[in-house]
Formats: sequence, C-alpha cells, structure tokens
Amino acid sequence: MRRLVGHRLEVVAPDPRGAVVAKWVDGRVLEDVAAVGKNLLLTFEGGVVVRSHLRMRGRWQLRPRGSTYSGRPWLVLRGEELEAVLWNGPVLELGTRAIERLGPDILAEPLALDAIVKRFRSEPAERELGDALLDQRLVSGIGNVWRAEALWAARLSPFRPLGLVSDVELRSLLSWCAEQMRASAGGAHAPRRVYRRTGRACRRCGEPIRSRGQGEANRIVYWCPRCQADGGEPDPAP
Repeated sequence: MRRLVGHRLEVVAPDPRGAVVAKWVDGRVLEDVAAVGKNLLLTFEGGVVVRSHLRMRGRWQLRPRGSTYSGRPWLVLRGEELEAVLWNGPVLELGTRAIERLGPDILAEPLALDAIVKRFRSEPAERELGDALLDQRLVSGIGNVWRAEALWAARLSPFRPLGLVSDVELRSLLSWCAEQMRASAGGAHAPRRVYRRTGRACRRCGEPIRSRGQGEANRIVYWCPRCQADGGEPDPAP
C-alpha cells in the first residue's frame, strides 16, 4: 500500500460503515502507511490518521484502478493507477488513541527487547505466560498462531507463571517470535506444529496435542502436554 504514498487519493465508501472516514480523507494526499502491532495506520496530509485493524476476517487488496469486484467494500482509496480496497474491516476509525496503550512492536527493527521484558516483569508473577504473550500492552503484534508456535518451539508451557520464566527464556522466546514473524511477512512458509492440531500427534514426541481456553478473553491455546509439561497445566475438561 506504500505504492499509494504521495498520491492525492479519491476515497469512496461503498459500505456506509466507511462513510465517515471517506468524508475526512477524500482528496487528501496519503503521506505514510505504517503497521503498528496489528494496526495499519494511514497518515494523510493535515495530520489526519486512519486506523484499520483486520482481526480475522478483514483484508486489504491492492488492485489496478477501476477493477471490478462484487460486494460492498468498506473503503476504496483510488490513486492514478492503483487502488486499495478494504473488505470487512472490523475496525476503521480516525485517530490513534487506541494505539497509545500498545507495547513495543514485535516487528520493529531494532527490537526493543529490554523494554518488552521490563513490561512483562511489571505483571503479577502468577500470570500465565501464554496469556501475557497476547497482551498487546506488553508487546504488540503477537497473535494466537505465533503464541502457540513460539511456546512449542521453546518447550515452554503456556500455563507457566511468569515468575518461573527466566529473563533468558523470555528474551529467547520474544526473539524467536520477531525472527520468525519477519520471515513470514517476507513470504517464508512457516509450518504449523501445534496450532489447530488438537488430538493430532506432536511432531516432536508423538503425544496428542491439547487445547483449551486461557485468560479473560478465553482464547484457545494449543500445546503438547509432554514437550511443554513444565507449568502445572490443568487437566483437560471431561
């Protein structure tokens, strides 16, 4: 989408949910496109910032201007030759207030590892590691897939209390996330070892993979009870 930077854009909202944003940015020059955690920030002239968060269903597509499509996208940003189309964006709003609470971005270069570890250490010692990894206030950008895969690679239980995770383990875990996520963003294929493999054999030891909800948001966590049996994880529900 940075290919549209520097262009004065025609902005339309086929779906009424994008109407307010379209009204504010139509006819403005796009000055910057940046990813912050899981958020996409579009900065237009005059300091107007549009925040987009795709969650699981949304997507942006970059197409030749005038491409045909079915359905009603939330927003269309039209440059001279290209246009960016937003489909099903659960979050589309003006301003950056929501990202002011975010922790350092896991994909930032250089990675602010010391600052991230300090944020983790400010949490209660009994908080579970897997739950903390998804807390965007501590580190932004890690989602459920990477949480599961990183913990499996590190042989750490998602239920291990933070107080029992050493700084060395935490730094290694976060560094692995940053390295693997950068590679994936660059097009590298990352095979899934545990994510959505409930009941299937662990690729390392053969034990069946388990899954259950974790944290206040009850996000499903996947783990190998043999390879990652270091945190007193609960028995599976009957």
